[in-house]
Order: sequence, then C-alpha cells, then structure tokens
Amino acid sequence: MIIFALQNNGSMGCFTKLILTGMGWAFGGPIGAIIGYALGSLFSTNQPRVFRSEVNQQFGNTEEKRDFNVTLLVLSAAVMKADGNVKKSELDYVKRFFLQNFGQERAENYIKMLRDILEKEYNIYEVSQQVGRYMDYSSRLQLLHYLFGIANADGFVSEAEIGVIHTISMYMGVGEPDYQSIKAMFVREVNASDNAYKILGVDPNATDEEVKKAYREMAKKNHPDLVSNLGEDVRKDAEKKFQRINEAYESIKKQRGIS
Repeated sequence: MIIFALQNNGSMGCFTKLILTGMGWAFGGPIGAIIGYALGSLFSTNQPRVFRSEVNQQFGNTEEKRDFNVTLLVLSAAVMKADGNVKKSELDYVKRFFLQNFGQERAENYIKMLRDILEKEYNIYEVSQQVGRYMDYSSRLQLLHYLFGIANADGFVSEAEIGVIHTISMYMGVGEPDYQSIKAMFVREVNASDNAYKILGVDPNATDEEVKKAYREMAKKNHPDLVSNLGEDVRKDAEKKFQRINEAYESIKKQRGIS
C-alpha cells in the first residue's frame, strides 16, 4: 500500500490522505513519490480517500496502461526541461498523445499532472532504473521512441535533449545499438546509407548475412504486437517505428543488391 500526504487548502488546514492499493509498480518507488502530489490535484481535497475505480477512470483500466502512462508523464517532463525551455510544440505533442488515447477530459487531467511534475526536481537516474526493473524491453524501446518524438516536436533535437534521453536509455537498461537505432530515426546522418545501418544496429562493413540477421533481430524486438496491450495509439506509434526499420532494410538491400 502506498500513502501520500496531501495538503488540504480548506479552513481546517489539515492533511488528507490519498490511499492507492494494488495500482501497479509505477505508483511506488521514486516515480510514485513524484506522481503522488500531482495525483492529489485531480480529486477533491475534502474526500478522505480515492477509490480504485476513480483512479482506474483517470489512468485506464489495466495495470500495464497505467504504468506506461504514468512513466510517460515523468520522463516527458525530464526531456521537456532538458534545454531549459519547455516549448509549446512539446506540450502540444504530449497533449495529442493523451487526447487520442483517452479523450478530452482524461487528457486534460494528464496535462494538469504534467504541469505539476514540470515544476519539480527529481532524480532521473532513480526513475530510469525503476523503469528498467519493471517494464518489459519492447515497452522501454517504445518509451524512447516517444521521448525522441517530444524532443523533435519543434523540428530539432538539441544536444541537451539527446543527453537526457541517452541517460534515461542507459539507466533503463536499453542496449546501445537499440538506443542508436531509435535516435537515428529522428537525428539523421548526412549520409543516408549510414543512417539506415544505424537503424538496423549493424556496421556498414557487415556481411549480407549479418545485415539480414540484424534486421530479423531488430524487427522481432520492435514488433507492434509486443506493445498492443498498451493501447491502440501506442501500437500505431510502434508501427511507425517498425516501418522505419523496414525502410532502412529495403534501402540497404537495394544498395547491396540483396534479393
């Protein structure tokens, strides 16, 4: 059981308690500590407790969705603050994601929480390590894709944003080739051929068989079906990532004359 103490703004000046039971790993540890106060702003301060059904209504009715979405809020804030300037384009990108997934009312609640989180400082290393311990690998890859999407919302990914996302990736336990693959989908090399190899996570000097093997492995761990439990919009975003992998492979095949 996780208990967060929340300041009551009423005349009594007392504290109310938000009690969440069995709500998934993201509501515990450092992520739970960050999200606790922000959660309280969604509910009336004169309610002594928030029941499971009410939290389900705001966060989705499966534990996987709740954990993924809460993690998105916290990591999104880290990327948005990376260059010291939270841009409207970045906030709009996050709004669109939640609007497409949950409708107007829930999306507004998520954005309210995000604004609260943006005002707080927290240890991104501990947060990322928590994600790495509890979230499956394909979902972590999808998180990275989403974070690069936020960074690229204004059409440019800054070095500061790259640094924060790389740190998140390392502490989540994502392999360097997988991180470089997703990065190459948003930060392109001057040489398009080099970019294609990075997306596949293979060296340009690799043999044709090594290229084919790299493609199969990259396609396997990034298949959209692996994140279908997180909602249709997450799956659609995963399809875009999967398409970029296929395009990179087709480009290399054409260049090398591989049948």
